[in-house]
Amino acid sequence: MARFKHYRLNTRGRDFAVGDIHGHFGRLQEVLDRAQFDSRVDRLFSVGDLVDRGPQSELALEWLAKPWFHAVQGNHEVLTQQFLAGDPQLDVFDYRISGGGWFLDAPPEQQRLVAGKLGQLPIALEVETRRGLVGLVHANCPFDNWATLRAYLQGKLPADPAVEDVFQWSRERLKNRNDAGVSGVRAVIVGHTPLRRPRRLGNVWHIDTAGWSEGYFTLVELATMRFVAA
Repeated sequence: MARFKHYRLNTRGRDFAVGDIHGHFGRLQEVLDRAQFDSRVDRLFSVGDLVDRGPQSELALEWLAKPWFHAVQGNHEVLTQQFLAGDPQLDVFDYRISGGGWFLDAPPEQQRLVAGKLGQLPIALEVETRRGLVGLVHANCPFDNWATLRAYLQGKLPADPAVEDVFQWSRERLKNRNDAGVSGVRAVIVGHTPLRRPRRLGNVWHIDTAGWSEGYFTLVELATMRFVAA
């Protein structure tokens, strides 16, 4: 799999980013409709956690097959990999109560198909806009420079298990109110931590506003970094 992906400038339509989806693709579609999303020219980029918790996790593969929908790998995608690999660090009971029952109860062939597709998602991606690059990663950027993140995920730096955890599990930036930001990129968009409203720390935008629960989906237009629907 390509652990890092680059997307060229969209010269025909708009690009959007959305927070964690967690199996609520119907709700997401309603937000896209209100934003007048045009799948012929627009693109949607997800910060991951497509599955678990919601009633439509099975639709994740259908959405990933859409040419205009792109996502990074979140920690809930990682959980499917851990289960199939028999990872002793995975607490299966905790995974179930965290919304993974739909996957755990699926036939083995379906588990392999789903985990295989989700495991192919990149850890991070970047999108060209007319005002500069915008990066997406699920939880946190482990480096203070985007070029270092790119080099790491492209295999140009030594692998580090601690760094791997930061991408998909870390909440340290929010916990420490770290507003130093990430250089070499206009903005970094992350999810993972549900918030009542989007929060910006430096140039890192936290946009999981729990559209999968009692909150709402935050949609960000990448060219302007404006919230266009909720």
